[in-house]
Amino acid sequence: MDYKTNHDFRIVSLAARVYSGKDALGNLPAELKRHKARRALVICGRSVSRKTDLITRIKALLGDSCVGVYDEMRKDTPLEDVIAARDLARATQADILIGVGGGSVIQGARVVAILLAEKQSPEELATQYPEFGAAISPKLLAPKLPIINVLTMGTAAQNRGGSPVKYGSSRLEFFDPKTRPVALFWDADALMTAPDSMLRTSGASVLWRASMDMGYKGASPIAHYNRRQVFEITENALAHIDSKDPGPRIDLCIATYLQNREADDGGGRVHHWPGRVVYAFATSIFNMFEHVGQGEARSALTPTVIRRLGSRDPQAMCRIAETLGVWREGDALADAPMRAADELEKRFSKLGMPRTLTDIKVPRDSATTLLENSLKNFNADPRREFVKERDLLKDVLDACW
Repeated sequence: MDYKTNHDFRIVSLAARVYSGKDALGNLPAELKRHKARRALVICGRSVSRKTDLITRIKALLGDSCVGVYDEMRKDTPLEDVIAARDLARATQADILIGVGGGSVIQGARVVAILLAEKQSPEELATQYPEFGAAISPKLLAPKLPIINVLTMGTAAQNRGGSPVKYGSSRLEFFDPKTRPVALFWDADALMTAPDSMLRTSGASVLWRASMDMGYKGASPIAHYNRRQVFEITENALAHIDSKDPGPRIDLCIATYLQNREADDGGGRVHHWPGRVVYAFATSIFNMFEHVGQGEARSALTPTVIRRLGSRDPQAMCRIAETLGVWREGDALADAPMRAADELEKRFSKLGMPRTLTDIKVPRDSATTLLENSLKNFNADPRREFVKERDLLKDVLDACW
């Protein structure tokens, strides 16, 4: 298939330092000094704090510059955990935040910075969803504390400005580009602390996005080549993951970093229906059910959603199927969605990921709530198109069991 690129584009280069490899964390004190910070609050989850020596290592590096550790940030970033971390940051007079962990912690640190700086309630600061019309993301103008992220796994959350938090059975969404990190650490030993189970679900999420991104059209040349490279890096990393080798884990950090950068390089959003719907459904599921990870949710949904909705975006499905090696120029356009769905199902299964919502024990009687929550997802549906397709999306979701 002819991949036509759009040569009318804009690039936004955002400053951030990346430290990668053996003993990368040794540069942490210098980063604090660079930002004239003397009172760092470390934010992490229980597993990192209590089952590894990573926080002990960070505290030793920082010495008196570490004024506290909040280690209660749970999966999918519950709002009450963020508020508790904010209160500790305020009590310790922190002047810099250090997020240590995966996506939930990294997102939580950003919202902590927002709630520290802004005066309104979390509900007022979050994206608003009018009954009719496009979603509205409030402008958050107050200066924010600098943030440093120390990753324990590759995550697309690592250098973004948006952050969802769990809010009951739904979520609140925040966006502030001033909460992008000033530095990222891909320390080899830190990345080795993540258990294999978390690595699998994280890897499946990276593979999912890399695959969906290949359904683009009209991307800038830089974004085009970036997306091709991200897919190749992800495939190679997942094929060579070894519990004793940090290399593939660093490669997954590179892949997610590049995924975020290509959006700044004119890549834009991927607008095909299967990708948008899976994103919305999966987000609703893993926010509602503590036992379900992002990778499991996306794996359980993707093949069925592509089979049901792929015909809406046939060219995108051709690009995805061609990237996966199961479609080529001259094959029937109508064959692409099924081929892409079948191949992705095989690849997810090879990673030990589920095929259906039944496999991940999502109860059928949750379908109504899951659907309603899916209709409020800015990244998937900023123009509120899903509300007009409620009945169709209900049928698609029902088929995923």
